[in-house]
Amino acid sequence: MSRIGKKIITIPKSTEVSNSDGVLTVKGPLGTLTKKFKGDIEITIGATEITLVPKVESLANKALWGTYASHIINMIAGVTTPYVKKLIVEGIGFKSEVKGDTLVLALGFSHQVNVPIPKILKVTAEKNIITVTGIDKEVVGEFVAQVRSLKKPEPYKGKGIRYEGEVVKRKQGKKTA
Repeated sequence: MSRIGKKIITIPKSTEVSNSDGVLTVKGPLGTLTKKFKGDIEITIGATEITLVPKVESLANKALWGTYASHIINMIAGVTTPYVKKLIVEGIGFKSEVKGDTLVLALGFSHQVNVPIPKILKVTAEKNIITVTGIDKEVVGEFVAQVRSLKKPEPYKGKGIRYEGEVVKRKQGKKTA
């Protein structure tokens, strides 16, 4: 039994949820999200709640049960309040700016790094802080992880791109006698 899957998911008044042929659509004040689910889990939509029940009791279905519930909860939360993640760019000469639908980063390489911004996201770059906002939690997290992977923070001076609130474990450098 899945603890998350057993719980009844409540639908806020400002949100509409519909299911047709395994494609779940969530409409809210901030936009619309759609996601395709396999037919192994039965999704029942009521007036103010959603319940999930596996059609066949198997290990795979038990694993998917909680996962599907989490996806639906994230979709409902995203269309009512946007997901926001912040990155901090640290280092001498490291800069970030948004040009059209591209994030341009100067990270100490011999060239600038251009990262295309997905249409569903809103990205702002002020001084050394990159703010990513969107209604789809997966897309926001994936984009932020992709940008961070371009220059991970190094342990000696802490230069690189890190998440807001991330603690970079520092090492002592060489000792001079």
